[in-house]
Amino acid sequence: MRKSRSEPKDKSTFTFPEIMVRMEAYCAYRDRCTSEVEKKMLEYVLTEKQSDELLKHLRSSQFLDDVRFAHSFVSGKFRFNQWGRIRIRMELRMRKINEELIKNAILSMDLDAYAQTITSLAARKFRETEREKDVWKRKAKIIRFLSSRGFEQDLIMDAVATLFNSSH
Repeated sequence: MRKSRSEPKDKSTFTFPEIMVRMEAYCAYRDRCTSEVEKKMLEYVLTEKQSDELLKHLRSSQFLDDVRFAHSFVSGKFRFNQWGRIRIRMELRMRKINEELIKNAILSMDLDAYAQTITSLAARKFRETEREKDVWKRKAKIIRFLSSRGFEQDLIMDAVATLFNSSH
């Protein structure tokens, strides 16, 4: 029986150079961290020596760079997803990024933009909860929302206090 073009090729039949090209393309699509690349490499039949050689090649050719990944991850998750530092740090830890890299990437965040983001998210949630007449329930909803986004408790409490003081 002949395979159609739409059927994927059995990954165990790829040669090492073919795997290398595929992994380069995988890394070129967007920044990847080492743990993501290692997980992807498990789909192919590679010896430990080949895996190490492939990782070394990807790093030396700048397809794989955990420092660059950490910075782009922090930037993207903050700007587009509006996540706070706590959530970003947790997500990077789950991706097995070195603690020092996490710290440096988070320190590169724009503090003014960070403060503006928490203020605007709090204000948006404040407007969305205007039907809630119980002030404590309303505050709790805003606090839970901002906490789920990964913002620090002291910043959340300051933003909520500012909102409720300016609304009266």
